[in-house]
Amino acid sequence: MLGAVSGRHPSPHRGSSVEFAEYRKYVPGDDLRRLDWRAYGRSDRFFVKEFEADTNLRCCLVLDTSGSMDFGSTGVSKLEYARRIAGTIGQLALQQGDAVGLTCLADGIVRNIPPRRNPSHLSAIFDVLEQARPHGQTTLPPVLHELAETISQRALVIVISDLFVEPEELRSCFQHLQFRKHDLAVFHLLDPQELKFEFRRPMRFLDMEGGPSIFAEPNEIAERYRKAIGGYLEALQEVVRESAVDYHRVSIDEAYEQVLIRFLIGRTRSKGVR
Repeated sequence: MLGAVSGRHPSPHRGSSVEFAEYRKYVPGDDLRRLDWRAYGRSDRFFVKEFEADTNLRCCLVLDTSGSMDFGSTGVSKLEYARRIAGTIGQLALQQGDAVGLTCLADGIVRNIPPRRNPSHLSAIFDVLEQARPHGQTTLPPVLHELAETISQRALVIVISDLFVEPEELRSCFQHLQFRKHDLAVFHLLDPQELKFEFRRPMRFLDMEGGPSIFAEPNEIAERYRKAIGGYLEALQEVVRESAVDYHRVSIDEAYEQVLIRFLIGRTRSKGVR
């Protein structure tokens, strides 16, 4: 069982339970009490019974609060959209008895709440989400490496970010988390203007994470921009595909309820702790 109490999720491990799962061949070191002597009588081979065990889930929400998360051309910023996703997942998890924690990051870990199952813990999660303010540069890769080492038990790690990081840097982070046996899901938040770049007049573009501003004529740079963002998304898609990450690209003009429905349906159709 993953965790200290039984829960509602099928465990990725076999254990003792009333629900039979499957037979497997006996190997030295197996508990002899689990041998099926009737199967031995029929086949003259040793087989061990395995049963389904239930587990409680540890959900670790990782929220990017860097300066770029303050951008939004649809009336809602990426950070506000991320708050809604994180808050809803946290509430759903705690309602079914799972442990939920939250880490806010910018130029380091800003706030960290360890996972707990207490229903009153939800108010602490909501308070931190409400107080989160976008500022500073993104240091997502170092923080993910740190979390991979400091989250002591296997967990579902959900990253909510605009992922303005080189895809190759993310590859090592994702692989590190999976090496530590964590289940990783990523919500990649993008504003429609970041994807379409439909600016019509000369304007000054500001780096919301502290870099220099650029004054440009959109018509002159639109083609190069779309090529650059296309290359970035293609490289990122290759990274998540090779790393087997549960990846969701989200345009923040889409209703977040629909995004979460797709996420939850996808989890129920896949294996492991969901």
